[in-house]
Amino acid sequence: MRKPLYSGWVILVDSLKDFPNAETPHKVITTRDYLARPQLFDAGRPKVVNLSRSYAYQSRGYFCSLLAEARGHRVMPTVEAMLDLAGRELYGHAIPELEQELNRCARAAKHAPDEEVQFLVSMGRIEDARYERFARLLFDWFRCPIIEVTVAPGQWLSIKRMRPRPLSKLTEAQAAAFRDALQHHTTRDWRTPKARPSLKYSLAVLYDPDEALAPSSPASIRHFARIAEKHDIDVEPITRKQFHQLAEYDALWIRETTSIDNHTYRFARRAMQEGMPVIDDPISMIRCTNKVYLKELLTANDVPVPPTVVVANKDEIAGAEERLGYPLVVKIPDGSFSRGVHKVETPKAFRDLAKELFKETDLLIAQKFMRTDYDWRIGVLGGEPLFACHYLMARSHWQIVKHKPDGSAIQGAARTFRFDEVPSEVLDVGVRAARLIGDGLYGVDIKQNADGVFVIEINDNPNVDHGCEDAAGKDEVWSKLARWFYDRLEM
Repeated sequence: MRKPLYSGWVILVDSLKDFPNAETPHKVITTRDYLARPQLFDAGRPKVVNLSRSYAYQSRGYFCSLLAEARGHRVMPTVEAMLDLAGRELYGHAIPELEQELNRCARAAKHAPDEEVQFLVSMGRIEDARYERFARLLFDWFRCPIIEVTVAPGQWLSIKRMRPRPLSKLTEAQAAAFRDALQHHTTRDWRTPKARPSLKYSLAVLYDPDEALAPSSPASIRHFARIAEKHDIDVEPITRKQFHQLAEYDALWIRETTSIDNHTYRFARRAMQEGMPVIDDPISMIRCTNKVYLKELLTANDVPVPPTVVVANKDEIAGAEERLGYPLVVKIPDGSFSRGVHKVETPKAFRDLAKELFKETDLLIAQKFMRTDYDWRIGVLGGEPLFACHYLMARSHWQIVKHKPDGSAIQGAARTFRFDEVPSEVLDVGVRAARLIGDGLYGVDIKQNADGVFVIEINDNPNVDHGCEDAAGKDEVWSKLARWFYDRLEM
């Protein structure tokens, strides 16, 4: 019989006087005991809140978080968060978004501090209710139990400094507020009683029930859940509103269209900070999103791509025309589901389009037009093929998806193949291209014609729908996905 897993909350303190057991329903142990007795939580993955007096490099608090990650425990703050909060040069990348939210809160409340002020953010909560959204965003960025933020006054409120604040340095009132915040964070009823009855791991699947071109339908996610249960994984769909619950799961699969400038990237980044296996991981999102990067990466590694020219200004259009001829395809660096991809037939059309697109981007991609009735899509998971499809062009259109003026879209049909039915060069190029990105799930789009095979793009968020991409591999496609998560959780 399997030994029950301990997955409760553990509070680490340097001295039991800092946070007596009587003040919380959770286990409280000293950092010394946690470091010296690794066998304490052999059977499980506790959620650890590290309240050490110091997070400095190579301090006891630092080593506790470091070893917690090595032991597979979910710890807050992580070593990464500790290092990020060590200096402005490290947390500066978050300042623009944080200041924007800070000022949005101030304007909404018609509140403008006329002198330097300090905010104390405890587990995402703040004493001044006018700045609750700012506090939650700060906690989203840096999962640190207590953060002190110094704000400078002015027409635009600016963040002067951020740093962790030790529990031992709080006033009595601040300590009481922190205890309330901790209690709220660790004991809220965030899942239904029937969820995860006896399974070893939980997998959150981020989806948007209203998305028209979602990479997996709700029915497909339900089908995956039935398969994953056989692999000891409980699947629970979540939406963007459940960001604050993400750390309560063991892994994340994003089934919304991804973008590095919306909530999907923040979900991926948070999952990675929490040590959770995630598809799509933020690095893959960054790499696949930008077609300029992909062109350089594939070319440098001898993966065939269509003749391509990167255009930085209107003066470079003539060179692209000379090399590629007409018609040609013009793309913005960041686009998905055929958005931002244009076919141009004449020099005037190219120049008019470029003039409009250069208002949004500094670079354009011009590519030789290759007419085919379909694109190959090779799904790759963990560096191995997962599925192979023909995606046919939409009726009377040159792309797989035809976007209509009213915002709706028409998609072409799909045909799925066994791997032994796929030309070896197509399968080989698809797998080689995906391995350059990472170890996750990718969809490699390939054109095949008399001149050979050419990678059009690599998608970090490929479609996987029951009855389509799994038509040849059946439930083995979903089992491989479940095993990918299970194996990484076990590691």
